[in-house]
Amino acid sequence: MTTAIIVAAGSGVRMQDATRKQYILISGIPILAHTLLVFDACDMIDNMILVVPKGDFDYCDRTVISPLKLKKKIQLAEGGIERCDSVYNGLMAVDKKTHIVVIHDGVRPFIRTDQIKKCIIEAKKTGACILGVQAYDTIKCVDHSGNIKKTLERDSVQLAQTPQAFRRDLILKAHIQAKEDGFISNDDAQLVERIGEKVKIITGSRLNLKITEKNDLILAQALLKSTSELVSIHK
Repeated sequence: MTTAIIVAAGSGVRMQDATRKQYILISGIPILAHTLLVFDACDMIDNMILVVPKGDFDYCDRTVISPLKLKKKIQLAEGGIERCDSVYNGLMAVDKKTHIVVIHDGVRPFIRTDQIKKCIIEAKKTGACILGVQAYDTIKCVDHSGNIKKTLERDSVQLAQTPQAFRRDLILKAHIQAKEDGFISNDDAQLVERIGEKVKIITGSRLNLKITEKNDLILAQALLKSTSELVSIHK
């Protein structure tokens, strides 16, 4: 069994909007709804756990989940203080029959089903696989004052994305260890790395945008418009 954990428990501070970013509408439906539809359409996903802020269960069910008429079972889990706390809560809700867990940001609505499948297939082989894209700008390592310490070799730098797929036992072990150590990370692959396990990275897409700030909404609207026009042309 393969379970998707969709993490949508952020407060959206950087968006500077009264509405949490996962509930902001693009093309008439919430960002989170776009994401759920992709995972619902993926035939390698058996069920979904959606992690949302405490107190949002009724709102999320009424405004996001119910209108979609999803085919797959979806279960709600309560978000935590940090992203890693939210993922951990999601993991606690995963059925023990699950072999592969796929973790994805709820505000990355442009993920494709073929990318999800590739992650799952590779995770079944290696235990851990994430999407990433080659760095396309020069990467600078800086100190807390904003001064450049060194320039990183661009060819050896990848920008991590989600989904990230793992064997259930492996990602659970990594999260439990991080909790015991008081280690906080926004990247699940890092938790697996720090317990000495290898993580495979495969090619993602620059279109797999994480909507975080106001400017990202402009890009998202443009991307949806161009995608809709392309589909219309090829009908």
